[in-house]
Amino acid sequence: MVAQNTLPVLDLISPQMRAVLDKSAELAPDAYATDAGLEQLRQAYGIERRFWNEGGPSMALTIDDTVWTPHGQVAIRCHLPRQGEGLPAVLYVHGGGWVLGNLDTHDRIMRVLARESGMAVVGIDYALSPEAKFPVALEQCAAVARHLRDAGERYHVDGARLAMAGDSGGAQLCLATTLWLRDQADAGEQVVEIGALALYYGMYGLRDSASRRLLGGPWDGLTEADLDYYLDCYLADRAEVRSPYVDCLAADLSRGIPPCYLAAADLDPLRDDTAALAAMLQTYGVVHEHEVFPGVLHAFLHNSRLLDAAAQALANGARFLRETFDNQP
Repeated sequence: MVAQNTLPVLDLISPQMRAVLDKSAELAPDAYATDAGLEQLRQAYGIERRFWNEGGPSMALTIDDTVWTPHGQVAIRCHLPRQGEGLPAVLYVHGGGWVLGNLDTHDRIMRVLARESGMAVVGIDYALSPEAKFPVALEQCAAVARHLRDAGERYHVDGARLAMAGDSGGAQLCLATTLWLRDQADAGEQVVEIGALALYYGMYGLRDSASRRLLGGPWDGLTEADLDYYLDCYLADRAEVRSPYVDCLAADLSRGIPPCYLAAADLDPLRDDTAALAAMLQTYGVVHEHEVFPGVLHAFLHNSRLLDAAAQALANGARFLRETFDNQP
């Protein structure tokens, strides 16, 4: 376990982030307690997220469906912000450390992203760990991308114009899925083009960093023990931590990576994962935008009801995706 010299994080958070913490503690005190037991953890997480998903934009049309994958049927939810055919689509992969979350816990994020981008947003309800181990969720996300490519018209979207977005474990899965689809195409599978990525505070492969040593605690459920818990749930064998689809920083990032919007939280132990990814993309000449939002914690994207930084991060990611597709021939 990494030795931590924790900063006084609660003295550094913004007033709005403090209000978010107070509200979350009121709603579900154990929402981030990995030692409470899996069932209680999921129940508290769901209760706390219900409040943050209330309100937000209305959609012109929402389509719920299921998609066949090599690991069983997966539910998807397609939010269309406006009427029309052939919209570009963002596949949204929810966070929760691969252990928590579903289409409902991230529904407002998806609707805001759809409104701000003008693109369809298709959420993926991949199988959670520890019941499903790596690479199940990864292969399910890839299967949904293939389905959208082949049957986009069913959802009024253009399957040739696909992006991906995700938060936390979902951000990691987005990057891993993009790498997986690239490598499968190299092996002779049909190409699935991912045209852009919007990645929010993911875990990309660092096993030690300054942010990990200084940040993380019971306020965000990301102590070193918590991070180990999520990885142990996700992986059947801890040696898989070195797979390029888990440790994406160890993958070949010199080719086949689309333009990326990278957002990090200032007071997040995973902040340096995003910084390392940005530095590697810079080295390889990959178009990207890297933002660090001050005074906020990991998972802040949920809190747009009270937190201006969450609304801004979603708007900025949506703008990046929209402009990337607008600039494509």
